[in-house]
Amino acid sequence: MRHAMRHRKLGRTSSHREALFRNQLQSLVEKEKIVTTLPKAKELRPIAEKVITRGKHGTLHDRRWVLRWVLKRDLVKKVFDEIAPRFTTRPGGYLRIVKLGPRLGDGAEMAVLELVERAETAAAEPVKESQAPKAPRTPKPKKEAKDKEPAKSKAKAEDKPKPKKEAKSEAKKVSTQKAGRKQTSAPKKIGS
Repeated sequence: MRHAMRHRKLGRTSSHREALFRNQLQSLVEKEKIVTTLPKAKELRPIAEKVITRGKHGTLHDRRWVLRWVLKRDLVKKVFDEIAPRFTTRPGGYLRIVKLGPRLGDGAEMAVLELVERAETAAAEPVKESQAPKAPRTPKPKKEAKDKEPAKSKAKAEDKPKPKKEAKSEAKKVSTQKAGRKQTSAPKKIGS
């Protein structure tokens, strides 16, 4: 029976598991949103909420306690100066877990762990060109060259040789029966 078994082991030793949570917590503080597996997100959320609660108190002891989990001093400063003040009126529940569905490689259940109040940062981030919605392309009207061009340019256009692209496409249309066999056949064995 599993009585009083509070936390998941996640297939790791205790030191490895603690290091995993430290790294994920630092990424969460830095980016305010991480994508991970569902069991890891469920185990990380209580630790992250305790860190934010300590950030709301703001004593020296709390800073040292947070420094145990968030090893970079600039990220500890971010917890106390930027993240914790957003949640002064909220008594808990600083993070949300949004399920994403199974991962393609191994079918592990994926989830997003993010801060509840992060609208200011999302609005402040500029939209990249690759993420910006693209306008539908409209076909350009074709110019009628016959009416507008003088007779000399017509004669020059007729005298020009065909582009090389057409020559390549003609070469590709060669019968594959004889030429293909020569290219793909294996060398004959001696004695057979």
